[in-house]
Amino acid sequence: MEESVKGLRNIALVGHGGAGKTSVAEALLFTGGVTTRLGRVDDGNSVMDFEPEEVRRKVSISSAFHQYSWKSHRVNIIDTPGDANFFSDTRSCLQGADGAVVVIEAIDGVKVQTEQAWDLADQFEMARLVFINKMDRERADFFGTFKEIAEAFKPKPVFVQIPIGAEENFQGVIDLVTQKAHFYGKDGKSSTGEVPPELQDQVASEREALVENIAEADDALLEKYLDGQPLTEEELVQGLRAGALARTFVPVLCGSATKNMGVDLLMDCINVCLPSPLERGARTGTDPDTGETTERRPDPEEAFSALVFKTVADPYAGRLSIFRIFSGTLVPDSSFYNASRQTKERCGQLLQIAGREQTATTKAGPGDIVAVAKLKETTTGDTLCDDAKKIRYHSLDPLPTLIAYAMEPKSKGDEDKILTSLSKLLEEDPTLKLDRDAQTKQILISGMGQIHIETMAEKLKRKFGVEVNLNIPRIPYKETIRQGVKGVVYRHKKQSGGRGQFAEVHFDITPLEEGKGFEFEQALAGMNVPRNFVPAVEKGIVEAMSSGVLAGYPVVDVKVRFYDGKSHEVDSSEMAFKIAASMCFKQGLREAKPTMLEPIMNLTVTVREEYMGDVIGDLNGRRGKVVGMESTGKKQVIQAQIPMAEILRYAPDLTSMTGGRGSFTSEFDHYAEVPAHIIEKVVAQEKKE
Repeated sequence: MEESVKGLRNIALVGHGGAGKTSVAEALLFTGGVTTRLGRVDDGNSVMDFEPEEVRRKVSISSAFHQYSWKSHRVNIIDTPGDANFFSDTRSCLQGADGAVVVIEAIDGVKVQTEQAWDLADQFEMARLVFINKMDRERADFFGTFKEIAEAFKPKPVFVQIPIGAEENFQGVIDLVTQKAHFYGKDGKSSTGEVPPELQDQVASEREALVENIAEADDALLEKYLDGQPLTEEELVQGLRAGALARTFVPVLCGSATKNMGVDLLMDCINVCLPSPLERGARTGTDPDTGETTERRPDPEEAFSALVFKTVADPYAGRLSIFRIFSGTLVPDSSFYNASRQTKERCGQLLQIAGREQTATTKAGPGDIVAVAKLKETTTGDTLCDDAKKIRYHSLDPLPTLIAYAMEPKSKGDEDKILTSLSKLLEEDPTLKLDRDAQTKQILISGMGQIHIETMAEKLKRKFGVEVNLNIPRIPYKETIRQGVKGVVYRHKKQSGGRGQFAEVHFDITPLEEGKGFEFEQALAGMNVPRNFVPAVEKGIVEAMSSGVLAGYPVVDVKVRFYDGKSHEVDSSEMAFKIAASMCFKQGLREAKPTMLEPIMNLTVTVREEYMGDVIGDLNGRRGKVVGMESTGKKQVIQAQIPMAEILRYAPDLTSMTGGRGSFTSEFDHYAEVPAHIIEKVVAQEKKE
């Protein structure tokens, strides 16, 4: 079993959207003999991008899983999304990997999601390789892309290969360790030959630099190198492995995934330069009972422990929990403990996921990535373990949401169905947040971007048959008054045969401090108004406060003093006083200089220094007020207060301003008065609607 774990690799394919990660995965599976044809994203026949939304958009929306075997190694692939809308899934699934292959296209080089994926691999202290893809495309520039990588990232990149030609003349790659040229035909089949004469000097120079980098990563090799002794091919491979695993450097390879060029050499390098679960070592967690730090070794004889890093909602199979086993062995029809939920769970079949297919397996051990259906309590981020030897692993929290839409059913009466179906999608995607605004009565769905929310709506229709409309949320404005008014009188008198209605109320209305809400003072003297009508008066005011006189928003922060009135011994009633109170309150509001309040948000924007001027200028243009700035490494953090109405669509605007290299969070802080010209616009819009 230990030999099996030693020969296991768990790799995540990461990088910016469009770099060709899924094409690399398809080529790995084809070269490994798992598939009989090379699937293509553009043709919609990819094994890894199989969800209808992915096929239609030609982009990975959710991480996909598969396996292949290559030269006595088993490799689990996690093909992660590269779009910012779905990057939270990438973050979560990277917790199941031991190493990363960073795919960068040779045309446009390093992009923002590449940077974020690299930072995440740093956070996980993860060894990685770089595969410069699309060497056959127009404008492909291997050395220019390498220079970008060297300037942007640490650990330093090192050449392991150089290309033979580029663009339409791309023929293959030269392995600097073996000094052999690998040529590829149109069918992707490779043949080995000698280095072309025109590249021999460059190969000699680059190989010398590689040998020096490898020697520096190993003391024994460095001593031999400094003594002037040549390093054998075997020593170079060992040193390359040691340097990559120690994250002293990052090996860089190249090829074309769609033409299956250079992929076989990438597979060799994955075996050599990325770690097995044994080399990743013990995983640290906490004992949920004592809070003490504890760890588990990747040993099949250890107590079982695993982390659930992804959940898939299937309308037929139910909830599918995908987890990475860190220690111990799991068999079907067994029980384990959920340390995060403090409950026992029982699993039925153990499933191995291969693209859209799921196959039963009889046993899983350290390093294996498996799935179990229909666990009752378990969700993404939970730790599963042996009940007798508990541990809880830390899991990354979902990224904060950036954009919200109001959601309503296309068919009346589908609201309950929406909420039931959405709850299942929320299990699958913890980044989605569901809320109901008590004031606007809207169902709000929040996510990472417009495409994220639209994809959720598409899944809702496909998986659960529920169609929804997505609208910009209404701002929960409020109304209040700027000055007090005294002696507001209203008489309600109605006579239409039989018993009539009569009530008269006298109010003083004054503004309160922000957040005080509503105060009612009964200050009656004498018996003009029987006291049993006072609750009806207060109720009439409270109901009238739900809709102000400017644009129909709730009224807040007012005090009403009920000091006098008149009644009729026959025609007065609770209803008459309730109506009189409501009309008197509205009349008083109109006289008390009504105004509107809007929610003000605390906004935290994190950007590179070169974008600060644009971002601050934009915030000022949105009626924002910068309240602080600080540096964190290469980035600047801007703190501002800004009206909610101005940042409903801030996410795409910030992306546009910063090339996707800015991020932000926001939270409600307080209400503030709306400027007069904005009030006019809001009132006009409300009247129009």
